[in-house]
Amino acid sequence: MNTYPVVLSIAGSDCSGGAGIQADIKTISSLGAFAASVITAITVQNTTGVKNVLAVPAHIVEEQIDAVMTDLPVRAIKIGMINTPELVDVICNAIEKYRPQHIVLDPVMVATSGDKLITEAAVEKLKVQLIKLTTLITPNLDECAVLYGKTVTGTEKMCLAASALLRLGCKAVLIKGGHSNNNDMTDVLQIEGSNSPHLFTAPHILSNNLHGTGCTLSSAIATYLALGYDVTDSVKLSKEYINQAITFGKDVFIGNGKGAVNHLFKPLPMKIIERN
Repeated sequence: MNTYPVVLSIAGSDCSGGAGIQADIKTISSLGAFAASVITAITVQNTTGVKNVLAVPAHIVEEQIDAVMTDLPVRAIKIGMINTPELVDVICNAIEKYRPQHIVLDPVMVATSGDKLITEAAVEKLKVQLIKLTTLITPNLDECAVLYGKTVTGTEKMCLAASALLRLGCKAVLIKGGHSNNNDMTDVLQIEGSNSPHLFTAPHILSNNLHGTGCTLSSAIATYLALGYDVTDSVKLSKEYINQAITFGKDVFIGNGKGAVNHLFKPLPMKIIERN
């Protein structure tokens, strides 16, 4: 009997379609897996910023997870925006109950626009309870500073921070250097039991359309894990994917603020019209 590798995204909804659940579904589907979703929050946002956030009640999140996990053969879970401590509790309980093979946590704390998306209490629970249950966490430099307790700049300090975050109990840490001001962007991957980190360097791509890059990268990694790749190859392939998505989305005008990447890898994914 044939089936698809299933990837479950547990994240917030972005009504403008560039980040969150919407970006995850596009990514997972484009890479050849079946996307299931559990919505943790409804955000009121567009390319110019986040206007409001409504957390989905914890028991509804729990019921969504149960509905998916008791029916679909989920191989990997990507976790994004969880902005209350109650949601952290529900997700931790679900992971311990269902024991999925791979968990990728993108510790979403601040939107690309700079808007804060998580409470301090949720951050603490995430650090103490959730991270130790994960296969991989993917903080950017700002999120790394929150988890690490120090500002991180430069590859050497990123390597030190990755080793420190590994001690929170996860199996691997990917610190993303895309928020640095260098011409080349370096991400640092530290895996449990490895003596040295893996460095992934890519040229800086000048683009205003970077909304949802973190969501896209983490859901791509979860998808490649579900397809049978190991952590290092999953990160490598996902880095290639996000670079392509940024490249093919950089010249498209979507909205009046920070537009989204092109998840379909096509310079003209739909009918393009000139905008006055």
